[in-house]
Amino acid sequence: MSDQHGGPGSADERPGPYQGVFGSSGQQLPPQQPPQPPHGGQPGPYGGSFGQNPYAYQQGPVAPPKQVTIASTISYALGALCVLLGLFSLTSAGSEIAKTLTGDPSAKGLVVGVILFTSIAYLLPAIFLRKRRRWARTMLIVVAALGIAGGITALPASILGLALHATLLYLMLQEPTRRWFQGPR
Repeated sequence: MSDQHGGPGSADERPGPYQGVFGSSGQQLPPQQPPQPPHGGQPGPYGGSFGQNPYAYQQGPVAPPKQVTIASTISYALGALCVLLGLFSLTSAGSEIAKTLTGDPSAKGLVVGVILFTSIAYLLPAIFLRKRRRWARTMLIVVAALGIAGGITALPASILGLALHATLLYLMLQEPTRRWFQGPR
């Protein structure tokens, strides 16, 4: 053991590498040296070294805050429900859906058009929110505000829709979301 770690008379009094439960393989690891900064070790203006990008930590994708992820998921779900309703409107149930929504069973084409527009209004920002597009956040805020206004006028039947739109608006106006969209793209 004194050959591997140095005896009491050796210059290196530090213990060797961890031997583990079954001993070591007999290999010595080379000593670690700290990395040397370029340009003679002079610090740069931002604490780094000269010639290095002070914003290097911002390179690469930055994960969105949980508020953006949740809002995007809710928007995807609402868009998918609108697409599903639009597909049902194209079947024989379309006249009944049109009668329920507008009071006129012959307004099937209008209902399908409005549902298509609404599904785009949910799905488009849901796709581009995670890509950090500011217009997607603005669009989702407008859609949420319109959903809240529609939910208030249809109370008490629209409590779930009102809650979902209020949640979307709340998530889009929180500080972590605001800061993330103000950052570099």
